Amino acid sequence: MKKIVSLSLVCTAMILNASETTLEDISVVEKVNMKTVKDVSANQIKSADLAEALTKNIPSVSLVRRSGIANDIILRGAKKDNINVLIDNSKIYGACPNRMDPTTSHVLTNNIESVEVIEGPYDVENFGTLSGAVKIKTKQPSKDFKGEVNLNVGSFSYRKLSTTIQGGNERVKLLISASTEESDPYKDGNGNNFKEQQKKHGVPMANQYSSEADNKKAYEKKTLLTKALVNIDDSSELALSYTLNRSDEVMYPNTPMDADYDDSDIYTISYTKRDLGKYSKELKAEYYYSKVDHPMSVKLRNNATMMKEMTNHMKSSIWGAKVKNTMNLNDSLLTLGLDTSIRNWKGRKFNNDLSVDMTSLPSTDTTNKAIFAKHESSFGNIDLEVGTRFDNTKIDTDSSTKKDNKYNSLNGHIFAVLNANDTTKYFAGIGKSSRVPDARELYYSGSGNEDLDDTKNYELDLGFQKNYENSMLKTKVFYSVLKDYVYNNNGTTFENIDAKIYGIEISGLYAINDEFTLDYGTSYLKGKKDDPLAGQSDKDMAEIPPLKANLSLTYENNKSKFTTQVLAVKSWSDYDSDNGEQELPGYAVFNVKYDYMVNKHFELAAGIDNIFDKTYASTNTYNDIKYIGTGDTELINEPGRYLYTNLKFKF
Repeated sequence: MKKIVSLSLVCTAMILNASETTLEDISVVEKVNMKTVKDVSANQIKSADLAEALTKNIPSVSLVRRSGIANDIILRGAKKDNINVLIDNSKIYGACPNRMDPTTSHVLTNNIESVEVIEGPYDVENFGTLSGAVKIKTKQPSKDFKGEVNLNVGSFSYRKLSTTIQGGNERVKLLISASTEESDPYKDGNGNNFKEQQKKHGVPMANQYSSEADNKKAYEKKTLLTKALVNIDDSSELALSYTLNRSDEVMYPNTPMDADYDDSDIYTISYTKRDLGKYSKELKAEYYYSKVDHPMSVKLRNNATMMKEMTNHMKSSIWGAKVKNTMNLNDSLLTLGLDTSIRNWKGRKFNNDLSVDMTSLPSTDTTNKAIFAKHESSFGNIDLEVGTRFDNTKIDTDSSTKKDNKYNSLNGHIFAVLNANDTTKYFAGIGKSSRVPDARELYYSGSGNEDLDDTKNYELDLGFQKNYENSMLKTKVFYSVLKDYVYNNNGTTFENIDAKIYGIEISGLYAINDEFTLDYGTSYLKGKKDDPLAGQSDKDMAEIPPLKANLSLTYENNKSKFTTQVLAVKSWSDYDSDNGEQELPGYAVFNVKYDYMVNKHFELAAGIDNIFDKTYASTNTYNDIKYIGTGDTELINEPGRYLYTNLKFKF
């Protein structure tokens, strides 16, 4: 019984425990509206792909499969700039217009401590949080000298070696983490690798992989994370970090090009000063800079000679700074802040003899300046958060034929939690958020639309959480009204449309006894355009995943843990056929994982994903990106049966 009670308390604390968590520690919104995946580096050892880990652990997150690595996510029917992904409070934007390098691909699971997912427009501190925020927290150094080495092997010749060393003293703490990994192209449940899937689906011969690709890896990736924490005195600290990512020859079989390489760098620095006086409980200043270098080409395709190794070399960068001050105001907490950033995006398309040499995306700067405020308070058994943010954004392009754009927006939210009793909580939130169109949507060659308005989201969230002696149940519904939503018209251009997305989520935990724990969650969404696009009839929104359920049963004793998991998704019966999507069958995939602590230095883990070697596709084919072929020729199946093992040595 002791373990059952402790499990219930841990689960409650992770999601909501207003009676134990003060306003200084975590915001009202985050206490009930946040889903957390903890101990990512320790538990998500199958691969380095964060998108896969989030899909397995959070029902409202779905995977967008593009390759063996660097996959994307959909959160509540939102993707791309419609969700805000932060890495240690810093931003990085992929350079590829085809989403080969989403933000989640620039940090690997072995470097991540936890991921917090906040659903809805309830984040005023960061620019562009339209429908949700994904906050990634990487490993933090400690003063104790310690380290670990991980060796991971898996199906399809997957190999990974990673190591972390950290230590210091009361004043300075340091951490360094490095990894290298590689894999062959995976095979689906039918035993087909990337090239064989292309042939089976009738991809034109010119776009298929050539014999040169037969012995190539699907990807090779190297990473480095370094951190330093300096305690200047008892009330102030300085934090610095650098993250390096180097990916080489990443294969993307359902698009016309592959990535020659994908290099990224993230630099962050922050200074925190506490207890400055009556009007400053905590003052924090942050600065970050990140960049991505991403050339993609046809070098591995049959048409490489004919197209003279056509390359589209894309680059992106962003720097940002934020200053915020938090103060106690009577019995409440007030946060005031300034936020600014400049994002650049550009691209050049050329072949090896420069008979083609053109600008694919003119160099474009998106400059944002903002002021925000957040007030958190409690009235009896009610916790209340009110936030507001004003953004002034300029988008300047160096194109002589395209116009610059300016956007102003005032956003905000009210979020309340009613603590009915010690075990029951009700919550409600209403908010408005916005995000400006990006450079690709405005100016990209062949599909840009310089007249796009910024997208607005007006959203209502309602829910409750009930804690029992040995279980927890949480239910949430939401209704989102999208105005001027940026939508792609069958791969030709972007348009503003009005639409609605709504849904329900149920999640919970049940401690059956001292050894067995059941986790469950399900998410159901609907998305409709107010009117179909001109010349079309389908009002279904694209990329609205069908009913999804996550279920896992864990057995745990002192040294061992055995987890069985089912990931089930209904068939795609609602999809945007006018814009490239198609009907996909439903599926259920079964995974198992065993962890064993040999002794205080060695841990062993082994698992099997997709035990029954099922052939299925999780990702539909919305023509927001460029595919090859038509119809089901654009699909890429998920991996078939995948076996893996990981040996960890700790010192």
